[in-house]
Amino acid sequence: MAVLVEGLSVIIRASAIHDKFPGGWEAFKHIVPNKTLCADNEIVRIGFMTSNDVESFIKNLEKEGLGFLNDGEAIDIVVADQMRGLTSKCSWAEFGRINLGPKRNQEVGACRLVDSQVMQVVTPPDWKFDGSLSETYGFVPSGQKQNGLKFLRHENDIDVYYDSLSEKEVYVGRTGE
Repeated sequence: MAVLVEGLSVIIRASAIHDKFPGGWEAFKHIVPNKTLCADNEIVRIGFMTSNDVESFIKNLEKEGLGFLNDGEAIDIVVADQMRGLTSKCSWAEFGRINLGPKRNQEVGACRLVDSQVMQVVTPPDWKFDGSLSETYGFVPSGQKQNGLKFLRHENDIDVYYDSLSEKEVYVGRTGE
């Protein structure tokens, strides 16, 4: 099978959670900082919108015994960018793009365990393509400001900006500081 990749996704081997994470799967679910968790019994995915939040979450996973990188290669954890794929060398996971439905424009990023034969994509509960990051994706690299984007406020773990180009508010979910 495969899991959805949107924004920046932290991908973890399910076996590593069961074997290394204190308390296993049940304890792991309690540290997930948002509602983007999905799993296919081989790999687990949690999505983020900022690299700072990804870094913070990975540090927490490392404190619990999971390995991130060794000489630039993924151990138990790899990061996947919805537009560019895996961000480091990884022998156990692969990234691709899959069309979810009868409409040709419902393409999403997905990640699966290498050699997995099932092509079904698992998504978070209540996820739908319409209005998702896969449909409406926009990206501003860390440390750069997008022209026309003005910070308005922070509320309920969400940064709210006004986009003068679209004349709409845009939202960035945050899990860290």
